[in-house]
Amino acid sequence: MNYPVFKGAGYILVHTPDMIVRNGSTCSIERVTNPDSEFLKEVSNHIRSYEEVVNYLPNQVYIGNKTPDELKAYPMPWYDIKDEQGQRHGKFGQIVPQDEFLALMKICDAFDLVKLSEEFVASVRPKIEENFKELAPLFDKLEGTDINDKEDDFEALVHEGKVVGYVKKAHDVDVNLNAHVIFENLVVKASGVISALELLRSYKINPEDIDYVVECSEEACGDINQRGGGNFAKSIAEVVGLVNATGSDLRGFCAAPTHALISASALVKSGVYKNVLVVAGGASAKLGMNGKDHVKKGLPVLEDVLGGFAVLIGENDGVNPIIRTDLVGKHNVGTGSSPQAVMGALVANPLDKANLKITDVDVFSVEMQNPDITKSAGAGNVPEANYKMIAALAAMRGDIEKKELKSFIEAKGLPGWAPTQGHIPSGVPYVGFLIDDLTKGDKNRAMIVGKGSLFLGRMTNLFDGVSIVIERNSGAVEGETAGISKDEIRKIIAESMRKISQEMLEE
Repeated sequence: MNYPVFKGAGYILVHTPDMIVRNGSTCSIERVTNPDSEFLKEVSNHIRSYEEVVNYLPNQVYIGNKTPDELKAYPMPWYDIKDEQGQRHGKFGQIVPQDEFLALMKICDAFDLVKLSEEFVASVRPKIEENFKELAPLFDKLEGTDINDKEDDFEALVHEGKVVGYVKKAHDVDVNLNAHVIFENLVVKASGVISALELLRSYKINPEDIDYVVECSEEACGDINQRGGGNFAKSIAEVVGLVNATGSDLRGFCAAPTHALISASALVKSGVYKNVLVVAGGASAKLGMNGKDHVKKGLPVLEDVLGGFAVLIGENDGVNPIIRTDLVGKHNVGTGSSPQAVMGALVANPLDKANLKITDVDVFSVEMQNPDITKSAGAGNVPEANYKMIAALAAMRGDIEKKELKSFIEAKGLPGWAPTQGHIPSGVPYVGFLIDDLTKGDKNRAMIVGKGSLFLGRMTNLFDGVSIVIERNSGAVEGETAGISKDEIRKIIAESMRKISQEMLEE
């Protein structure tokens, strides 16, 4: 069977210190319910600088400057490590400063809803022209204006504590197009655009080769008649210059990225499209989500970045890791919600299809939340909890002995390094490293697991999750024989038949 492959991955973080206080859900709710709280008075004193965010070890792993194995060697908490020097750019992507991101929101604005001051534009334009040359055809959109003439409904854009612009509403009465929603959606779009650009840069992908885009973030764009009508995917493709692509949005809370990888792989496997881009921007609402706990404990507000990613799935090239579309795990409606039932459905069931043991998988990429963030908020170490459940399942099945639980977790698990941006940590952060590990490294098989909490939408209490197995490419590509493709074979046969016919006529 000819399987699709991972052709590349791009990852970005955006440092957004002012958005934490102004746009994050925790601070926004606090301003309404308890405007004089000590938390609101104190939170700004716990926000890290751009340099601190760049130097933070998990962030360097996210963009590919350090590996998960290297991160394992450092003692926790990682936020206490002050002597590491990070870089803005990494193998897989970059960490974008807030001022540049605000300018990119303006560039991504198709309806003139973002207004920036002339002073701010003058200061940031040279940075955009230097760091985002691919967007040169859109640089004319980056122009300043008088920001004092604001309408009643607007979302302020703040940098270094100063209002440098605003987002205006897109409709007089439609709440789905108010300034706050437009702001959140432009955040998703702009961070998705940067993620896609980083993928194209890192792997030298021709934008014209991409046929389809699947966007899988957690926001929704639409109007009063269709609140989630979309389409982030096509709007991102337009800015990035994917002129031969169309696309659509896929939603599934935190499980959406893995759903999207499976859907994109199926589209390629079926032959509908040759190259499908899976992309997601970040969620401004989740900035500072656990900020109260962090501030209470005297820690920095660790949820200070937006996340984004892009993954390209294409036809088998005989080199890159293959995506086993026949080895997919899924949490069915009737599966149940016990840990054993969930892990059985997501981990054991797809492996059973190929008569594989859990130990036959070299690495599992699960919910890769950074434990620095979650442990200090009382939620524990999420990746480790997942690995303990997988190890327990392996022991129950007889794949390992109980005394091997700890060594199994150490060998098959990864430390969490992704920001708690909902969908961002869900399995996908490892794909960049996976490509290296299953081509140049010593690993042969991996599993990506995505899980989601559907109750948040108040439509069902069901749990959700999907998984898929990835393997090292054997180098054999179906349809090729000794380097000759099916089309070439057909041409040879046709030419031979013509010669035979000609000879018969001559006789």
